[in-house]
Amino acid sequence: MNWQLLSFAELSVDQLYELLKLRVNVFVVEQDCAYAELDEKDRHPQTMHLLAFEEEQLCGYARIIPPGVSYLQASIGRVAVAAEFRNKGVAKQLMLKSIETTKAHWPTQGIQIGAQEYLSGFYQQLGFEAVSEVYLEDGIPHLDMRLN
Repeated sequence: MNWQLLSFAELSVDQLYELLKLRVNVFVVEQDCAYAELDEKDRHPQTMHLLAFEEEQLCGYARIIPPGVSYLQASIGRVAVAAEFRNKGVAKQLMLKSIETTKAHWPTQGIQIGAQEYLSGFYQQLGFEAVSEVYLEDGIPHLDMRLN
């Protein structure tokens, strides 16, 4: 797997198109969630976009957000894996790379995420612990989780 870590300003038009297409396919189409996918967090100067490629094809994506933007801690979100790459360990590799990158940039910070409830076990295997009750976000059950 090949990795690219880019700020919004560093993304090419094609990279931006591919990552937005993946995010819309996963978070809008597959999850039948008719809510705005884009927010200003994408363009924050310290936000990093982690793209995972397999033979030139975008197979995974995660957005790494600096402390103080979504939570007091740094955050990883918009984690998405293309349908044809699921159940092949891509999500785990993507999260491990995201955690490594986040810790390298903000070593004294924990990492907080807003996880979909059905994925809480996956995140627990990576060391995250629930720090909230389940709540609805865009009609989907979520909970906040933290890795210290």
